[in-house]
This record gives sequence, structure tokens and C-alpha cells, in this order.
Amino acid sequence: MRKPIIAGNWKMYKLHDEAVDTSLELKPLVANANHCEIIIAPVFTALKTVADRMEGSNIQVAAQNCSTQIEHSAHTGEICADMIKDIGCSHIIIGHSERRQFYSETDESVNQKTKACLHFGLTAIVCVGETLDERESGNAENIVKKQLTGALAGLTVADMERIIIAYEPVWAIGTGKTATPEQAQEMHGFIRRVLNETHSTEAAENTRILYGGSVKPANVKELMSEADIDGALVGGASLDANSFAQIVNFK
Repeated sequence: MRKPIIAGNWKMYKLHDEAVDTSLELKPLVANANHCEIIIAPVFTALKTVADRMEGSNIQVAAQNCSTQIEHSAHTGEICADMIKDIGCSHIIIGHSERRQFYSETDESVNQKTKACLHFGLTAIVCVGETLDERESGNAENIVKKQLTGALAGLTVADMERIIIAYEPVWAIGTGKTATPEQAQEMHGFIRRVLNETHSTEAAENTRILYGGSVKPANVKELMSEADIDGALVGGASLDANSFAQIVNFK
């Protein structure tokens, strides 16, 4: 039985105190949510304080990115995964489509960051997803398979225990458009078949696959009813504590 995960990606929103206030507002609203794991990913400047405030609660904290490097070295502006672990985070979002689109991240760099995350005992939330053009041209599965196999290259079956996949159709991120539950399920099922080919039946059955792309309180229950959708990576709707709590409490 795969325990659902509801994760909130706060992207580049909220100053330090705003992030802390939102996390503290969220905390009592989801305190009784034992049916799923809850993760929030604030900006780097708020991670330490938010992680401290969430200690002892059922809310885990993730970073939105990390360096490909696993040693402290002369890489100005980069943050090593062990620095993220050191301040109380348990997860890192890797390869989000905005990182790929605006910051030239590649399947190779996503793979390096995933390995860096695992090297320090963190859990990687690895993002994959196609653009509208790629979907309309009938190439969506090929793109997702390429991203997935590239990101997970060289990982063992044991490594897969600390991998979460997030399928985010790029055309549905921040647009208000959402893949239908049937479309999302189709791709999630495909991802699981790829994992069966590349790693093992066990990895395919146990890996949790989240859906991301304009998830809201109004559509989360329908999405979560699909067999291969194990949770959500929520963007805009996670910025408001009440809205995100409704998504967490989808049952």
C-alpha cells in the first residue's frame, strides 16, 4: 500500500516571515491528517526557520533545488545537499520543469542532483513532464520516458526507495488547465511500466508517483481516486494555508 503524499511547492514566493506564518497557520489545520505524508517546500531563505517550527509535527520540509556537487568546493551560489539536510530538510525537489525551461537543466544534471540528494540520505522528488507541443504531436510518452530514464540512470533498486516521481504536464502548470484524471492516470501507469523495465517490479509497485499541474481543492479528490496517482505536487494552491489544508484533507 503506497501512502499518499501531498507536497506544496512554494516556488519563489513569500518573504521569510510570510513563509513562517503560513507554515504555522497550516500546522493545526493538518495535524490530524494521518492518511498521507505532508511536505512543504519554501524558498531557501526560510528553510531553516520553517524546519525548526515544523519539528515534531507531521509536516516535512523540502528544498526546491540543490547542487550537483557532493563536496564543499568553489561553486559560488550553489548549495550542497548536505547543507540542506543540515538545516532540517528531508526532501529535495529535483528537475522541476521551470528549472529545465529557465535554467537550462538537463536530464544529466537532474541525474547528478538526484544522486547528490541520495548520497546524503535525503529523498528526491524527481519531476518529469511534457509540453503542450510534445503532447499534441503524440510524443508525450517518449519525452517522459527519456526524462525518467535519464534522471534515474545508475540508480539501484535500493536507491528507488528514496525516490518520488512527480508527473507535471508543463502545459498544466500555473495555467489553470489540469490533465483529466484519465489523462493523468494514463501517464502515471506508463511511468510505472517504465520503472518496471528499468528497475524492477518491486520498484514499480512501491514508487509513489505524484501529479502536479493546477491541483486545487475542487479536483484533488477525483485525481486521487485513480489507481496510480499517489498524491500531488501542488503549486499555487499551496501558498494559502486553508487551500492547501483542504487538499491535504481530501478524504
